Amino acid sequence: MTQTTPPANPGPSGSAPEPPFLSLHTTVVLLTALVIGLVAGGLTALTSAPIAAAVLTGLAAAGSAVPVLRSLIGPPEHSSQ
Repeated sequence: MTQTTPPANPGPSGSAPEPPFLSLHTTVVLLTALVIGLVAGGLTALTSAPIAAAVLTGLAAAGSAVPVLRSLIGPPEHSSQ
């Protein structure tokens, strides 16, 4: 019978875990802006506009959506307990 051993902890014991690369707030804002850009670009492409115009429309929509979404989707409130 074989036994499986858990992997060794590579970091020093007692150290804090590494923080995430992007916060949840930033990830939600960027993914929502990406979807908005893709929809705007896709709808522009469906109107038989040149592909370059559709790409520029998608980039402009995604870029202008980021500050708006950042203010609408506020960071979570920290409760003091």
